[in-house]
Amino acid sequence: MAVSTASHAHSYAIALGSNRCGRHGGPAAEVRAALAAMGGVVAASRIIETAPVGPSIRRFVNAAAIISTDEAPPELLARAKTIERAFGRRRGERWAARVIDIDLILWSGGAWFSRGLTLPHPAFRDRAFVLRPLAQIAPDWREPITGLTIRQLAYRLQG
Repeated sequence: MAVSTASHAHSYAIALGSNRCGRHGGPAAEVRAALAAMGGVVAASRIIETAPVGPSIRRFVNAAAIISTDEAPPELLARAKTIERAFGRRRGERWAARVIDIDLILWSGGAWFSRGLTLPHPAFRDRAFVLRPLAQIAPDWREPITGLTIRQLAYRLQG
């Protein structure tokens, strides 16, 4: 079910990660450059270093941001994927080394379900590398499926 979106600003929580150097420099520089390319940044977390998930052996840097845009979720996803490609991201092995990864996590419109996009992001509740940075900037944002705040979700992963 797609939610109707008029042309007014929406807030989105996005997650960014990198574990490869690119044209902007090391992984942290790639994350900062991707944030600048996304635009509309209202708040950004600190960049944290995290262990890899899956087969990658390189450590990641991760961050989260709140952005404001009048784009509907599919439009913002398409723009994020265009930025990933411009940064040198190539589709391949899941969880492999990458210059940049940009994921849409939440949006102010609640839930969104369409082909190729589900918000909230289906796996974010189990990912400390998303919740820890997001809790820095949006601890009280309530996730629409469970009704829990980001702070509560992050706390659950600590135990």
